[in-house]
Amino acid sequence: MDDLLLIFEHTPLLLYTTIFLLGLLVGSFLNVVIHRLPLMMKRDWEQQIKESAEEETSTEKVSRFNLVVPGSHCPKCGHNISALENIPILSYLLLRGKCSDCGTPISLRYPAIELLSAVTSLLAVWKFGLSYETFFAILLTWALITLTFIDIDHYLLPDDITLTFLWLGLGAHIFVDNLFGIDLQSAVLGAIFGYLLLWIVYQLFRLLTGKEGMGFGDFKLLSMLGAWFGWQMLPLIIILSSAAGAILGGALLVLKNKSRDHPIPFGPYLCIAGWIAMIWGSSIIAAYLQFSGFQ
Repeated sequence: MDDLLLIFEHTPLLLYTTIFLLGLLVGSFLNVVIHRLPLMMKRDWEQQIKESAEEETSTEKVSRFNLVVPGSHCPKCGHNISALENIPILSYLLLRGKCSDCGTPISLRYPAIELLSAVTSLLAVWKFGLSYETFFAILLTWALITLTFIDIDHYLLPDDITLTFLWLGLGAHIFVDNLFGIDLQSAVLGAIFGYLLLWIVYQLFRLLTGKEGMGFGDFKLLSMLGAWFGWQMLPLIIILSSAAGAILGGALLVLKNKSRDHPIPFGPYLCIAGWIAMIWGSSIIAAYLQFSGFQ
C-alpha cells in the first residue's frame, strides 16, 4: 500500500486517471442504488403492512430483490445486460443509447450520473490530495449524488444513507484529527444544530401557513452535513441551498409549466450546497469576511 501511495504521489496523472475510472465504475453502481433502493424500501413497507395486518405470508413466494439480484436487464424486453454492455459511458456510446435486443432507448441520465461521479471524485482528490480527507470526501460525494437523484425521483431521502453517513461523519472525526478543518465538538454541534435549524423552520412554516414545507429527511440530511463540516459551515450551506432552490427550482417550474404549489424536493439543493461547501466553503467564507471588512 505504501508503495502504491508513493507511486501516486510522484505520478499525479496516474492518480487522477485511477480516480476518474473508479468514479465511472462507482457511478454505474450508483445508478443501481438510485433505482433499486426506493423499490426495496417499498417492498419492505408492504411486507410490514401485511405482517401487521396478520395476513398469511408463509405460503407466498417472495422473489429476491436487492442491489445485486436480479441482474441488470432491459425493463422493456427483459434482456439481461452483459458485462460488455455495462461498461460506463463506453457501452452507452457503442449501443447508441439503445437496448441491443429490442432497441428501446436508454435514458441519458445513466451515463450522465457515471460522468458526474467521475468528475466530482476527481475534484475531491484535486482539492485534498493524498489524504484521509480525500477518502471521506469521495465517499460523501457518492452518497450525495445518490440522495440527490432518489429525492428527485421519489421525494425521499432514505435513512439508510442519511443516518449511516451522519454516524460515519461523527466517527471519522473521532479517529481523524481536524478532518475538514473542524474538531469533534464542532461536528457534534453541527449534527445537532443542523437538525434543529430546519425543524424550527418547518414548525414556523406550518404554524403560519398550515402546510408542511419540507420533510423530516431534509432535517436528517442537514444534520448529516453538519456532522461532517461542523456548525460553522451550516449558514453557508443554508444560504447556498436556498439560492439554488430559488433559481433552479423556479426555472424548473417555468420549464415544466407547473404552478407554485407544485412540490419541489429540497434535498438535491442541500446536497449541492453541502458538496460546494466541502470543496470551496472555506474559500467562500474567507472571501466574504474579507469583502465585508471582518478580516
